[in-house]
Amino acid sequence: MSKIWDIKVRHIDGREADLKEYEGHALLVVNTASKCGFTPQFKGLEELHKKLGPKGLKVLGFPCNQFGAQEPGDEAEIKSFCSLTYDVDFDMFAKVDVNGDGTHPLFTFLKGEAPGLLGTKSIKWNFTKFLVAPDGRVIHRYAPNTTPEELVGDIEKVLPATPPG
Repeated sequence: MSKIWDIKVRHIDGREADLKEYEGHALLVVNTASKCGFTPQFKGLEELHKKLGPKGLKVLGFPCNQFGAQEPGDEAEIKSFCSLTYDVDFDMFAKVDVNGDGTHPLFTFLKGEAPGLLGTKSIKWNFTKFLVAPDGRVIHRYAPNTTPEELVGDIEKVLPATPPG
């Protein structure tokens, strides 16, 4: 089985990276969209980032255009929208597919470790969230309608004892 830390990602600014740089942090991985009914969750995700980031949480946003074409823009447009509309400062990444033949390896891994209802692997909509422990274990998958505010207790349980430098 692959480890999450071995997966490569591309930041929204085009910089390539390994998820290894997040090892030791609790992660909240979210597939996002700028034109979705759940888009206001960006505000709550940013609040989690500000409140729990210093304690070892990293919020990782992955734009996706697979649900109702609700993320039609390119990376520059997405970055601008998130910054100007929701003051997003957490890490955002290049647009990805979360289902189908072109599924990004991160979402293949997450879906395999935390299937949805009745064991389904597919992500059903924008703003599905995955909580990952600092050791890379996928703790839980949350439905799109689960708000960031509802996750605080679960996140606090998996924060590292000592936040990474």
